[in-house]
Amino acid sequence: MEATLGRTGLTVNKDGFGALPVQRVGMQDAVALLRAAFDGGINFFDTARAYSDSEEKLGNALSAQRTHFTLATKTGATTPEAFRKDLATSLSLLQTDHVDIYQFHNPMFCPLPGDGSGLYEEMGRAKEEGKIRFIGITNHRLNVAQQAIESGAYDTLQFPFSYLSGPQEQALVRLCEEKNMGFIAMKALSGGLITDISAARAWMNQFAGVVPIWGIQKPEELAQLFAAQKAGATLTPAAQQRIEQDRAELAGDFCRGCGYCMPCPAGIDISWCARMSLLLRRAPAAGYFSPLWQEKMEQINGCIQCGQCKKQCPYQLDTPALLRKNYQDYRQLLAAHQGAAQ
Repeated sequence: MEATLGRTGLTVNKDGFGALPVQRVGMQDAVALLRAAFDGGINFFDTARAYSDSEEKLGNALSAQRTHFTLATKTGATTPEAFRKDLATSLSLLQTDHVDIYQFHNPMFCPLPGDGSGLYEEMGRAKEEGKIRFIGITNHRLNVAQQAIESGAYDTLQFPFSYLSGPQEQALVRLCEEKNMGFIAMKALSGGLITDISAARAWMNQFAGVVPIWGIQKPEELAQLFAAQKAGATLTPAAQQRIEQDRAELAGDFCRGCGYCMPCPAGIDISWCARMSLLLRRAPAAGYFSPLWQEKMEQINGCIQCGQCKKQCPYQLDTPALLRKNYQDYRQLLAAHQGAAQ
């Protein structure tokens, strides 16, 4: 099953590979996993400069097959100079002379021509030089995503989208379709909250132009994806029942990291702390047990119960309760980590 990413004309397997989780495994295992994905028919791989050694692993695994897959990566640069450095590093690690889709990685604002940042202009120069083919943006903020779509300046949008998403996200998908803009769905399993990939694929199949990137780090996860592919993508009554059950149990219970709740008057880094449980299970955990992150999580105890975060959340989360839940989980996992290290 294939999909075309809007006006890019890039036609890819509708099951993309999100390479964030491969930073959690060793080089040999990551290379084997990425090659198995490619050999199994996956031809769209998405990574980022921020995903530690993910780009290096992808380059080592698939550089010899470069002309046979679509490659996307990202930069979190906030200056033209940092943009150039990121791009050069990515190209080197990925062992390629160009990236098919180069994306601004979750910026606080939508970079546009003439905005004074120089970022979009630098992206344009990189495109003229042939180092990138298409310009994309990723985000967790509805207003930034909407501005990017309406601007006409971007070829693709990457945004959280799953069967736990609400009408706001579905409206973004429809708007992208109207503007002939590719839509890349991150967090198609909602950061691990969705465990039935067959149901997730079947639901996603309703949106012809949406390409989900599944975060895969283990061979058994890849096997589950391939098994789901073989089973087809029909939204059966059983799949619909599972979706409704998950919506009832999970919807509204997780932070998307959009940042609308920030800044916090008590100094809590809400957009990170409120999803710490998910981060510990999706990215290398050890870094989040550092003294710095312990201090950040302890700040949750300083919550002044002002309600500002809850009021500003576009997903109607009970953010203070979510922070407390993540804090309790964090303390348990930290204790287990420290015990294992002794």
